[in-house]
Amino acid sequence: MYKMNLFVFFLSLSVYPQKYDLKWAEEFDGPEINTEIWNFEKGFAKNNEQQFYTSENKNARIENGMLIIEAHKEQFQNGDYTSARINTLNKKHFKYGRIEIRAKLPVGNGTWPAIWMLGKNHVTKGYPACGEVDIMEHVGKTPGEINSSVHYPDSDNIGMNGVTQNFSLPDSMDGFYTYAIEWDKTHITYFINDIEYFTFNVDEANRKGRKNIFRKPFYLILNLALGGKWAGKIDNTIFPARFYVDFVRYYQLKD
Repeated sequence: MYKMNLFVFFLSLSVYPQKYDLKWAEEFDGPEINTEIWNFEKGFAKNNEQQFYTSENKNARIENGMLIIEAHKEQFQNGDYTSARINTLNKKHFKYGRIEIRAKLPVGNGTWPAIWMLGKNHVTKGYPACGEVDIMEHVGKTPGEINSSVHYPDSDNIGMNGVTQNFSLPDSMDGFYTYAIEWDKTHITYFINDIEYFTFNVDEANRKGRKNIFRKPFYLILNLALGGKWAGKIDNTIFPARFYVDFVRYYQLKD
């Protein structure tokens, strides 16, 4: 796992905010989730996950200025669990800049919260042609680390390639961390609490006969999955399991 010394950490705190202007923010200050920004995805997901995604208030709501995505153990639509997944497709897209999300992760085996992005062309081009940027993924069975990835087409433009970096979570008094990427036409760089821990060279995704997928707009996804290929066996004593999101902020480089 990647480590960084305290000098670089404090240096990053003073440097990064000076590079960008805030262009858009979702502070979750309203009485309910803003459907002019967010879409609710419904149904079962891939990766052998066991939750059924709903738009029910018990699964996704705003409380005290925060988005809460809450998973329950309950029978629903032939499933044993419910949760929520929301996205900004066709409502808010991102290309280059700094995207940061302050969030608190759920606790317990079988939880799989994620903050991630897919290419805007996901519906028309499919996956992995659209590309994927995982700002943060976490599985409850390894509570001390987060994972960040990029996924993109293989050289045949059909199979999938990817790179993943895990990172040990620093100490937190309240369980909240700020997860961020800084993205331009050459690199995608990952941060937690402004500690840089992973950089991806966008040219790695160059493919003959097509524009690089990481030089196109993406949309944001927030979800809490359960079980599946990665998260594994679910501990049924942890419910309700809550994933808190304090804000989403989007910055662009200053002129």
